[in-house]
Amino acid sequence: MCEEHQTGAGRRAVVLTGAAAALTLGSVSFASAAGRDGQETRTVRGTLPPGAPDFVYVPVEVPDGVREIKVAYTYDRPAVPAGTPGNALDIGIFDERGTELGGRGFRGWSGGARTEFFLRADDATPGYLPGPVREGTWHIVLGPYTVAPQGLSYEITVTLTYGEPGRAVRPVYPPERAGGRGRAWYRGDCHLHSWFSDGRRTPAEIAALARAAGLDFINSSEHNTHAAHAHWAGAAGDDLLVLLGEEVTTRNGHVVALGTDPGTFVDWRYRARDNRFGRFARRIRRAGGLVVPAHPHATCLGCAWKFGFGEADAVEVWNGPYTPDDEVALADWDGMLVASVREGGEARDGRAGRDWIPAMGSSDAHRDPDVIGHPQTVVLADDLTREAVQEGIRAGRSYVAESRHVSLAFSASGGRGEHAGIGERLRVDGDTPVTVRLEVAGAPRCTVRLVTDQGVLHTSAPLPVSGSGVVEWRTTPSYAAYVRAEVRHETAAGPVPGALAAFTNPIFLGRR
Repeated sequence: MCEEHQTGAGRRAVVLTGAAAALTLGSVSFASAAGRDGQETRTVRGTLPPGAPDFVYVPVEVPDGVREIKVAYTYDRPAVPAGTPGNALDIGIFDERGTELGGRGFRGWSGGARTEFFLRADDATPGYLPGPVREGTWHIVLGPYTVAPQGLSYEITVTLTYGEPGRAVRPVYPPERAGGRGRAWYRGDCHLHSWFSDGRRTPAEIAALARAAGLDFINSSEHNTHAAHAHWAGAAGDDLLVLLGEEVTTRNGHVVALGTDPGTFVDWRYRARDNRFGRFARRIRRAGGLVVPAHPHATCLGCAWKFGFGEADAVEVWNGPYTPDDEVALADWDGMLVASVREGGEARDGRAGRDWIPAMGSSDAHRDPDVIGHPQTVVLADDLTREAVQEGIRAGRSYVAESRHVSLAFSASGGRGEHAGIGERLRVDGDTPVTVRLEVAGAPRCTVRLVTDQGVLHTSAPLPVSGSGVVEWRTTPSYAAYVRAEVRHETAAGPVPGALAAFTNPIFLGRR
């Protein structure tokens, strides 16, 4: 049986979901336990105007005895003038436990990557969580990412299949430890997408490419869903640590939840003005994860970071192939470093009023030709475990390289045997001579720049064709409160520096 009805502005009610206004439309009803077998279908049509709320909810009254729920949708894409956003409509679903912000009702999200999905006890479309289809009011959630001036007309088809539910599958998660080398430098890519969100690669394919890129660890970071967590165990191994997380994709910026407990869901349905981000940053940390704002100056709609950095454990300065927005992110991060030394401290305990934030780099790879491990974060960790890698990232004991072929060794030393590495402090008096040393491998014809709170204070001659070389520079803590290294490719002409091949987190100089 198929039934259709219209839904639109005349039938809608404005409600509050957490902090953000949202539309809840008229409900879609099915006959109670109709037949206990077979299928029933309902089709809903409506139009969203320009300026529609971020999220629109379509209630679905699900009776008892349902084995599977399937949802398909389409929407129009009218022509728009150049420079005007067209229609883009995301979709997901919440079960009978409700749509409360941060609640337990979340059952999946595919954004705009799929036109249909299903859920049942033993299986679900990638991006969605298998489990029983229980009686009650479910909610399809629509996210009008952009709406054309003509409005956005949509059609949703809901099909319920009745019958005995399948046997629920017990999730198996990857281990939190791999076969490390003790305290060593480990390479990782913490921002990746599989077919469990809008990527095109399977976890197995990603793992194979990560191994080929020389990576020791990766982080699952699907857009607004943790549905991939239970599908990584087979891809992990003694040679590859798989951390679990999410890319929390809000309308005011994206944040990578890095290395959370298995099965952790982090809500995304808020803007900066709603004053809710701190709550979910704490949610990430309570689940054992790190809070990492992603591509903070990306130019895509909704990608630029608007929440501030007071909750950040690290920041993704370099995202994928090096572009002008990465250069802006690097400069912005350096400005935060300058502010931190002017405020006089580098203790890393607490988030509000904190000192400095380490930088990271990740590929944000989705599909071919995106290169996994370009760039990659190289972390000094006590072992190849979730906790040790996170501790190294949080402490800033890391540098970012464009590939496995680029290696750096960066240090600062005083005249009496004092020594500090990346992310550490060389505790010597302000007038003590300090030697800064950078060893580079795998960067042919690149130039080294040493950057301090006073700007670029040393630029080397190009490295030889072999790509290996040593750069030394002498300074004092009075002259430079910190020093960090950049390895840059050749540039064709002009004052603009070449693209990064690698860069380090800072070494701080002086007692405080």
